[in-house]
Amino acid sequence: MAPVPSWPIKVGHIDDVQELRKAKPTTIPERFVRDMAERPKLVATMSPASDIPIIDLSKLMKGDRNEQQTEIMQLKTACEEWGFFQVQNHGIDLSVIENIEKVAKDFFMLPLEEKQKYPMAPGTVQGYGQAFVFSENQKLDWCNMFALGVEPLGIRNPKLWPSKPTNFRETLEIYSREIRKLCKNLLKYIAVSLGLKGDVFEEMFGVAVQAVRMNYYPPCSRPDLVLGLSPHSDGSALTVLQQGKDSTVGLQILKDNTWVPVQPIPNALVINIGDTMEVLTNGKYKSVEHRAVTHKEKDRLSIVTFYAPSYEIELGPMPELVYEMNPCRYRRYNHGEYSKHYVTNKLQGKRTLDFAKIESEISTYN
Repeated sequence: MAPVPSWPIKVGHIDDVQELRKAKPTTIPERFVRDMAERPKLVATMSPASDIPIIDLSKLMKGDRNEQQTEIMQLKTACEEWGFFQVQNHGIDLSVIENIEKVAKDFFMLPLEEKQKYPMAPGTVQGYGQAFVFSENQKLDWCNMFALGVEPLGIRNPKLWPSKPTNFRETLEIYSREIRKLCKNLLKYIAVSLGLKGDVFEEMFGVAVQAVRMNYYPPCSRPDLVLGLSPHSDGSALTVLQQGKDSTVGLQILKDNTWVPVQPIPNALVINIGDTMEVLTNGKYKSVEHRAVTHKEKDRLSIVTFYAPSYEIELGPMPELVYEMNPCRYRRYNHGEYSKHYVTNKLQGKRTLDFAKIESEISTYN
C-alpha cells in the first residue's frame, strides 16, 4: 500500500490556482505569498544550460569501449558534482513523450468539477490537488498536481485513475513502462560508475515502486512573490522529469548556494539523484535541492516519475562505499517507513533525510 498519515489533518481552504488565474484577482492570496527569504529572485544569475551535464545513453548502451568509458566518467561527474543531468538518446519513442504530454495537458484543461472527482485527500500524495500540505497556515505552491501510484499494482488507487481523457490510462501505462526500462538502464550504469556490479540495484530493489506526478503551473501575475514548487530533494532513488514542449524555464537546482535554472533540451529528459541513492552510496552521490518558479505570462507543464525500492526493503549504505575516509553516515531502515516519513512531512529542503542520518551527521549537514 502507498504510505498514508495515521492522524487527521486540517489543511484549510486551498484555492485551485487555475481557477484563481481565471478570476484575475488584483492581489495574490496571502497563503501563496512567500516570506521575503523564500521569494525567487527573477533576475538571478543565469547559468547556461550547457553547464548542466548531458549524458548520451546510446553511447553507454551501443558505443565502443572508449565511448562507453568516456560516458561513464561523465555520468560519475554528473552524479558527484551536480546530482542532476539531462539524458539524450534515451530510446523512448518521441510519440510516447508527446502522447503523455497531451493527455496530461488535456486533463488539466478539464472543468474543475471533473478534476475534483479524483481528489487528493489531505496528507496523501495521490489524486488531484496540492500535495505536502499539513496545516491551515502553511504556504501553498502556485501549482496544480495530479499524482498516481503506478507500480506495483498494490499501490494503485483505481478510483483516482480518470475516465477523461479517454486514452489517459493506456497512454500512462505505455509511458510508465518505457520510463521503468530507462530507470533500470540508468541504474545499471550508475552502479558501474561506482565500481559496482551493473545489476546490484535491480537485485537490491525488489519490485521497484514507481509513481508519477503531473504538475501544471499557470501564469502568475506576481511570479516574484510565489513559488511553483517549494525547495526539496526527492525521496526516490531516481527521478525522471519531462518538461513540457515550449514550456518556460521553471526548474531550478541549488548548486553552490545559487539557484541555477535548467534549460530544457528538446526531447531530453532530466534525471536527478534522490535521497535513497544518497543513502545507498553513503553520500558519494547526493540528492540535490530543487524548486520550480512561475512566469508572468506563460504556463508550464511537467511530468515527473519517481523510481524507488520496494517498501519491504531494508536499506543502508552499501558496504563497498563505507571506509576509513568515508565513514558510515546513515543508519539502516525500512524503505516503507522512510517513504511514509517523506510523504507525511511538508517539503522543506533536505530536512526529511535527517530520518536516515546517524545523529552526528545531522548537525554536520544542516
